[in-house]
Amino acid sequence: MWALAGRSWWRGLVLKPRATGAARPGLSRDPSVPTLRAATNSWTTDSLYSSAELKVTASKSPEKPDMSKFLVEDIRNFSIIAHVDHGKSTLADRLLELTGTIDKTKNNKQVLDKLQVERERGITVKAQTASLFYSFQGKQYLLNLIDTPGHVDFSYEVSRSLSACQGVLLVVDANEGIQAQTVANFFLAFEAQLTVIPVINKIDLKNADPDMVEKQIEKVFDIPSDECIKISAKLGTNVESVLQAVIERIPPPKVHRKNPLRALVFDSTFDQYRGVIANVALFDGVVSKGDKIVSAHNQKTYEVNEVGVLNPNEKSTHKLYAGQVGYLIAGMKDVTEAQIGDTLYLHNHPVEPLPGFKSAKPMVFAGMYPVDQSEYNNLKSAIEKLTLNDSSVTVHRDSSLALGAGWRLGFLGLLHMEVFNQRLEQEYNAAVILTTPTVPYKAVLSSAKLIKEYRQKEITIINPAQFPDKPKVTEYLEPIVLGTIITPDEYTGKIMMLCQARRAVQQNMMFIDQSRVMLKYLFPLNEIVVDFYDSLKSLSSGYASFDYEDAGYQTAELVKMDILLNGNIVEELVTIVHKDKAHTVGKTICERLKDTLPRQLFEIAIQAAIGSKIVARESVKPYRKNVLAKCYGGDITRKMKLLKRQAEGKKRMRKIGNIEVPKDAFIKVLKTQTNK
Repeated sequence: MWALAGRSWWRGLVLKPRATGAARPGLSRDPSVPTLRAATNSWTTDSLYSSAELKVTASKSPEKPDMSKFLVEDIRNFSIIAHVDHGKSTLADRLLELTGTIDKTKNNKQVLDKLQVERERGITVKAQTASLFYSFQGKQYLLNLIDTPGHVDFSYEVSRSLSACQGVLLVVDANEGIQAQTVANFFLAFEAQLTVIPVINKIDLKNADPDMVEKQIEKVFDIPSDECIKISAKLGTNVESVLQAVIERIPPPKVHRKNPLRALVFDSTFDQYRGVIANVALFDGVVSKGDKIVSAHNQKTYEVNEVGVLNPNEKSTHKLYAGQVGYLIAGMKDVTEAQIGDTLYLHNHPVEPLPGFKSAKPMVFAGMYPVDQSEYNNLKSAIEKLTLNDSSVTVHRDSSLALGAGWRLGFLGLLHMEVFNQRLEQEYNAAVILTTPTVPYKAVLSSAKLIKEYRQKEITIINPAQFPDKPKVTEYLEPIVLGTIITPDEYTGKIMMLCQARRAVQQNMMFIDQSRVMLKYLFPLNEIVVDFYDSLKSLSSGYASFDYEDAGYQTAELVKMDILLNGNIVEELVTIVHKDKAHTVGKTICERLKDTLPRQLFEIAIQAAIGSKIVARESVKPYRKNVLAKCYGGDITRKMKLLKRQAEGKKRMRKIGNIEVPKDAFIKVLKTQTNK
């Protein structure tokens, strides 16, 4: 056997089956050197070439960037925040082009949006990091950019990204002006005490009014209008001044390189071959390949295999220094080992852990089950890997008589739930059943026996089947949110009527300019979770924007509604509703069941009941044999006798006949209604 100099001699070689004796294009082999040839087939690879010990067609690996030349005062860490579709990702593309990070081509659209779901929907779902090298006034700067999502359901991504930054670019559309999520994101940055640079984008549009937007920014955020930068990210107009403002206005990070290592894990992904890839922001010290590091979360020790920066793709470096943002691979093979918000430090140099992140509070819960129970373990593995990348999802094991073993997952909103489901299908080929979303209710117990059983007086209910009966409870509580609606004033009346129909209470109303109104309402969460946003958009011709934040719980008249089939309760269809909406919700479920249940030889009574009171009913008619077919004329009593005997048989059959509800009927009734 030939002794080969390096372990990585094979890297870059492309093995191709070819006919014996065929010439190899692009490689000139020294005829005096023998060839290694597989005995069993015609795969070949030449072992030595005339010019070197081994020649490969792959290009030389690029030089690793030296990160030590970037002093702390030459580093700027910033995020781009904005409302949905105000041009964050387009601005990020232009900044990448200006700094020479990517080549300038027409195909540069949403370069940092790497997920398939982001490309298809045209929205940012995951915050993405890129390190930019930029020369300004003869000095080389390192700019760490984080592009964030704009939708309210992904605000946890934004708050996590801000922890690694010292400033933000607040992008506002020159055509649409300040929107609901612009306000929410500004206050996230304001609470984190970050420098805010307002950027007015899309000034090239025909109806753009940047002067009006300047006045809005000054009125709502109290930022002087002369600090606003007017740009067109699409055309690249004035984008250079954004980079200059980042360097001049955003302070460098406050870190100490001489202290022991202290790194914050602010994001992570799972690679099938390399294990967990952690995105880290270094607050103190230095980390390099070969270092032994410890996780503050689980106290396990790891050896660093690779460190580097995202440029925007992974680019390995020799070391990472305090103040810099990059990635780190340390042989974490289990998805539970890399907790977002964890602190990493050097072995034998323990440090005070960083504060980490406030855990995300789920607003919507839904049951998730595999279509086929044999796929349970594969789906479990897929959910674990995806929740590593999206830590705002909470997972509780659950089981159902009809759908088998599964999970009850908590999401930050309905879009978040849809995107998670889509990513499971696209990235892991997982087919799942997703049930109707519910919100977490609370109950204050009065029964001493129940308080002893639950070990607390106030319990949270995420599964309707566990809803306690009224005699055992002092009061029920439902979650409420503070909603912000920004709309042109001509739609105000219609929107107020919509809010009142959803049991909302008005808190505030303010004109942000001559034609736009900002409304604040307290909403019960279950009233807005499914179709409120769609109704709002259709009422306002798409002009209104909506954002909400958690506002605690309030007392509510809640009831548990059972669905009965011929008097038997179907546990999977139990729902919690407000007393005023019980009839409407019950009627909808009964009608949906009537359309999906297969007909039997006896009548099926579908009923929605609150306790012993029936609030809605539908019937599935039975199959019926024509018993009068053999009667040609004759006395009416003969016909009546035959009909009476048939009716008695049906009645007897209904008493003993069990209704087996097929799984596909459950799926049609329980799954989220896309046509709402």
